[in-house]
Amino acid sequence: MAAVIPAVTKLSSRVIRILGCNPGPMTLQGTNTYLIGTGTNRILLDTGDKDVPEYQKYLEDVVNAERVNIEHIVLTHWHHDHVGGVANLYGSIAKQPKIWKHKRSSDDEPDTQLPSSIPLNWLKDGQEIKVEGATVKIYHTPGHTTDHVILTLLEDNILFSGDCILGEGTAVFEDLFTYMKSLNRILELKPRVIYPGHGNVVKDPIPKIEYYISHRNQREQQILETLKNNSEKPLTEMDLVKIIYTETPEHLWPAAAYNVNHHLTKLMKENKIKQLSVNGENKWQYTPSANL
Repeated sequence: MAAVIPAVTKLSSRVIRILGCNPGPMTLQGTNTYLIGTGTNRILLDTGDKDVPEYQKYLEDVVNAERVNIEHIVLTHWHHDHVGGVANLYGSIAKQPKIWKHKRSSDDEPDTQLPSSIPLNWLKDGQEIKVEGATVKIYHTPGHTTDHVILTLLEDNILFSGDCILGEGTAVFEDLFTYMKSLNRILELKPRVIYPGHGNVVKDPIPKIEYYISHRNQREQQILETLKNNSEKPLTEMDLVKIIYTETPEHLWPAAAYNVNHHLTKLMKENKIKQLSVNGENKWQYTPSANL
């Protein structure tokens, strides 16, 4: 069973975690948001979902107790459970903060999760944002989404992983190839500890990152072997989930099928499998001739 995460936790002299109070199958106990710094002006990392009064109250209590101002709001990526709260915080709990986010790819839709009336500042890979007692460095880590970023707190070698790495389980992604590159980039940073977007603190991060990398490689091999063992019978993503994800609760099968689809797309690009339409349904089949 997952450890209970308190609504507010002082994780270090520089970081206070405020839980987004939006628990669910994909958000786990809720979205972690972080108030970073030691002085009057601080950074808020992510904002939880829109219209969650409980979260807003906890954040307001922390801001008042610490007697601080939110100077910067940094958003790890565009998903509603990370950016939704901006609309509630801007001009109220956060008086006039700079809102920072990385741009999505040119093929993506615009950032419709954020009100057009709120000005956005675009993050760049390698950029640093400083407040008293804290310097965070931005790393563009696409894969979960095209705009995803992680942050390192340079003073303490702490990594804020957003949804690249979770405190529990594994993450979903939009593009497996870029996600694997991002995981390897995180591994190269050798963080001392990870503060994730969901779940509890990862106190021994290197094995966790290595597990994420090996897990995805293992899943790919499982998918390929399953298709190979059923070469006469094309399979759907959900067929593969039911065969491979035997320890995954059924309510998480759609998320697993989403990940499986990205593995399949990668394998198809490598000419290891092919996609078929059977009675109007997309199915996948091993192609032995491509592996000779």
